[in-house]
Amino acid sequence: MYFAPLAATAEEGRAIKALFPEARLLTGREATKETLEHLDAPRVLHIASHGFFLQDAKLDVNPLLRSGVALAGANLTREAGHDEGILTALEVSRLNLWGTKLVTLSACDTGVGEIRNGEGVYGLRRAFVLAGAESMVMSLWPVSDYVTREMMTAYYAGLRNGLGRGDALRQAKLAMLKRTGRHHPFYWASFIQSGEWASLDGHR
Repeated sequence: MYFAPLAATAEEGRAIKALFPEARLLTGREATKETLEHLDAPRVLHIASHGFFLQDAKLDVNPLLRSGVALAGANLTREAGHDEGILTALEVSRLNLWGTKLVTLSACDTGVGEIRNGEGVYGLRRAFVLAGAESMVMSLWPVSDYVTREMMTAYYAGLRNGLGRGDALRQAKLAMLKRTGRHHPFYWASFIQSGEWASLDGHR
């Protein structure tokens, strides 16, 4: 796979940091797989990048190895034969996110996976839950880089104002729906929230 540059992700990160000045922002070459693997239960984890799930049912491979996110060096991985730029869902499941209030996957297809009877969806969604995340925001189809930046900025503004994790996303979607040229569900309906819906401070 080739992962095209996402011009709006750095802007998205800066906009969220402006709302939460205490946040640590990693962009470009700093946004490495190694850094993520050494995180110790951050309060909120926001990943703005490329997400993927390989749908080919003929692949006899653990679905947690067929989904993941692209990080710094992802396009070099294929050429060099290593995986330093790809964080698979299986690797995500080994992270320490016990105590993490929210994981936001601001990327394409981060909420999809392989459905197994009685087991749910095998993919990034399941992996972050196994890692300990209390709640998640994820996408159900490919999303626009720039529209996602708008959505996420509105979402975190709602969280900053004390809205619940579910309600903040709902309000961001309603605001997007009112914008000119944003009426189609493609623009506002892709992201869903699962898990704990209270505010980041626990207020219901």
